[in-house]
Order: sequence, then C-alpha cells, then structure tokens
Amino acid sequence: METPLLAIRDLHLTMSSFDGHAHVLNGIELTVRRGEIWGLVGESGCGKSLTGLSISRLLPSPPARYLRGEIRFEGRDMLKLPISAVEALRGKRIGMIFQDPTTNLNPAYRIGEQLVDVALAAASHDPTILDCPPRVGRRERKRAARRLAAAMLDRVGIPNPEARLDNYPHEFSGGMRQRVLIAMALIGRPDLLIADEPTTALDVSVQAQILKLLKGTVADHDIGVILITHNLGVVAQTCTHVAVMYAGNIVESGPVAEVIERPAHPYTRALMAAIPTKETRRGALQGLGGTVPNLIAPPPGCRFAPRCPLAIPACTRALPPAVDVGAGHAAACIRVEEERAAAHA
Repeated sequence: METPLLAIRDLHLTMSSFDGHAHVLNGIELTVRRGEIWGLVGESGCGKSLTGLSISRLLPSPPARYLRGEIRFEGRDMLKLPISAVEALRGKRIGMIFQDPTTNLNPAYRIGEQLVDVALAAASHDPTILDCPPRVGRRERKRAARRLAAAMLDRVGIPNPEARLDNYPHEFSGGMRQRVLIAMALIGRPDLLIADEPTTALDVSVQAQILKLLKGTVADHDIGVILITHNLGVVAQTCTHVAVMYAGNIVESGPVAEVIERPAHPYTRALMAAIPTKETRRGALQGLGGTVPNLIAPPPGCRFAPRCPLAIPACTRALPPAVDVGAGHAAACIRVEEERAAAHA
C-alpha cells in the first residue's frame, strides 16, 4: 500500500501556562495523500492552527509538549527527527502560509530579497525551480530567483510585480502582504502545503483567484494541502476532504460532498445551520450557544456534550470513537453509533 504524504496518528499536545496545562490536541488522526486538499474547520480555539504548526514542529517547547503520537511525513516521524532534518524540510518539502502577514514578513528587508532568499534555499533541494543551466554562477542564480519571484507575485495578483519587488512590507496593504506570503510558500514547490487562513484578508475576487491558484498547484504538481479556515463555503468550493475540529478533537471527517450534504455529528450540523442561504429569512439564522470549553479543565467524555442538544448522560463517560458512516465518512459521536446500530438491527 502506498505510503501517504502525511499521517498523523493519536497526537496529543499540551500547552503550559501560569494557569495550568491545557490539553489542546486530544488524539488527532489525519491522513493526507497527494492530490488531496483537506479543509480543517471549526471555531477559534479548536486546535486547527496548532495542528498545522505541529507538522513542521514550529511550536516552541516549552510551553508545547507532545504526550504521545506520530506525525509521519512520507513515512518519517517528524517528532523523532533531529531538528536540523526538520529545518531542511521547511520551505522546501513542506510549505506554510501563516495567518498573520504583519508579523511574518521582515520589515527591514525588501519583498524581493525575502522571496529570492526562499527561492535560492528551495533550489538547493530542487535545482529545476530556478529554470537555469546547472553550474551557473551565484549572480545568475540570483537573477533567475528574482525572475521567479516576480512571476510568483504576478500569479497571486500583485500588479507591476517587477517593480514591487523593491518595496518594503509596509508599502503593501494587508491583503497584498498576505498574497506575498502565499507566493513565498508556493515558490519552492512544496510537496505538502499548510495554509492557515490564507484568504481572510483578501477581497472576494482575489480570494477566488488564490483558491484557483491552490487547486491548480495541486493538479499541476500532485501535492497535498491542508487548508485551515472558518469558512465552510471555501471548503465546499476548494477542498476534496474536510475534517471538523472541536476542542482538540476531530469530530467528523471525510470527502467534502459526503460531510456537507450528510453531516452526521451534531457540531457539524450546528455549523451548517449557522450558514445563511437564499432561503434564510431575517431573524431565522441559527446560532450555536455556549463557547469552546476551557482546555485546562475540559468536560469529561465528549467535549461537545455541554453544548449539544442531543447529549445524554452516556456522552460524559468516555470520549466517543470515530464511527464509519460510509464512503470514507466518519463521525465521533455515540448517537451516530446508536443510529448505525439501529439501522442494522
């Protein structure tokens, strides 16, 4: 059987603070293969960004501590590799689009310098990235890297890209800085791309252009993508698969069409009910009461139980396992397990 591009198995992560230890990832299971775009959705504080940052081991330790689990990239456990080997994969084999463009571009360097540095580092892994003959001098390599940087700015919709390479980050709007980060993540042709809210700061037309670029990159280079977002519309439009997270757990996962058309977990159904449609009348939009629990002292059993309209006493006894509901679609809810058992009775 083919080794998946990424396999996360039983991943548990705690974060330490003055208030105590928060169990922020609670047994994450996720498999990403080449050609797949996985949407990771859920409310703020559910652990989506921490899952993405864990893959490249970008969380400082302390406060982060992995209690158990594996993060296998092409079969190698990232948690057991020396940090030098992990650093060699960052920006080359594994690309990351960070959530905040303001803090992830160096204000002291021009945009072009930052893009050229990333391109040259990536070319040390794959010389074909620069599209220049082998054994050329450093000056010619830098010229090729600058041409590639300008081409990437053009692909993400920044006008007059050659001239804009000489600007500093403060001369770009927030949305344009976000596009620079996207260009920076794609310039090295990564095998796995982790995109953390890549279109939040963009207007609708540019958002559509970026999502089309992501889908085109997957098709052209057969890569895998994890797209972290709050927007189920973006997931439906862009992703092949979706994993719904709640309070450090993946509560439902599967092909996008299966999960969106037939949501099985009460939390997924609540998220779907909160999306307005053309038929939604004024005042009829449903909200989800309550908030994500404090993960220093999470509720027993199913962490969604305190907010769930279908909760029963058994929900608080143990964390429910994922139940297969068909076509690669699974949901972690004992009520789903009851429905499945009743259907087969």
